[in-house]
Amino acid sequence: MEQNYITLNDGNKIPQLGLGVFMVDGDSLTEQNCLQALKLGYRHIDTAHAYQNERGVGTAVRKCGIPRGQIWITSKLWPSEYGEGKTAEAIDKMLARLDTDYIDLLLLHQQFGDFTGAWKDMERAVKAGKVKSIGISNFNENLEALMQAATVKPSVLQVECHPYFQQDDLKKRLASYGTVIESWYPLGHGDPRLLSEPLFAELGRKYRKTAAQIILRWHIQEGNIVFPKSTNPQHLRDNFKVFDFALTDGEMQSIKKLDCGKRYFTLNLKEQEARLSQFSPAD
Repeated sequence: MEQNYITLNDGNKIPQLGLGVFMVDGDSLTEQNCLQALKLGYRHIDTAHAYQNERGVGTAVRKCGIPRGQIWITSKLWPSEYGEGKTAEAIDKMLARLDTDYIDLLLLHQQFGDFTGAWKDMERAVKAGKVKSIGISNFNENLEALMQAATVKPSVLQVECHPYFQQDDLKKRLASYGTVIESWYPLGHGDPRLLSEPLFAELGRKYRKTAAQIILRWHIQEGNIVFPKSTNPQHLRDNFKVFDFALTDGEMQSIKKLDCGKRYFTLNLKEQEARLSQFSPAD
């Protein structure tokens, strides 16, 4: 089944649908999960230093037999790694954990700490060929501060996004930079209410697809980049089978009306900072 690609604001082409490995426990299970996904046709894996499974991703990419240039690896730096010099060292450590010569997309994981210093080192890493594209994750209140400091504008912003929280206002803020939304919780954190929406059941009957497949197809046509996490073999297969049908303009508009501003991650900025400051990932 043919994959969709999105051209980022730096000219690099990213597979629009990938596999997320957040909360996949340990390198061994992550390796197995990634190998299975790559065999099914996935060519994009999203990990992070904080997930503590980068080595599993790297091993799968090395073992799968697919040329490295055909696989897109995204990873993320934790705030404890932010700052000029400190971030450069963290990038080298990340390359070693992934056992790769370059990272396709490197993100700042959170909007705290010395993110402007980190961004300078990330821009240098692009020039040095260690990183292809750079972006941000979970930036909102500090988005404009980062944009003002950036010489290279972020290629992506990874945030919560799903039919109940479609991020239209955020997309307007990003439009002038050409920054694309990447969605975590693309299926609304598996909320039964969202997955049982009558509209998705109706469209599922029409296209012979599951509610999750309808939602993922909506993301694709919205231009969002998605990487649903699953260690279930059937779900892995189903999540990738969203390129053989298309929703009509009218159906896309009907889904647009489901946006009710419902978020599943609800900590405010101070609560996030307090919680995140207590964690520093091991090398």
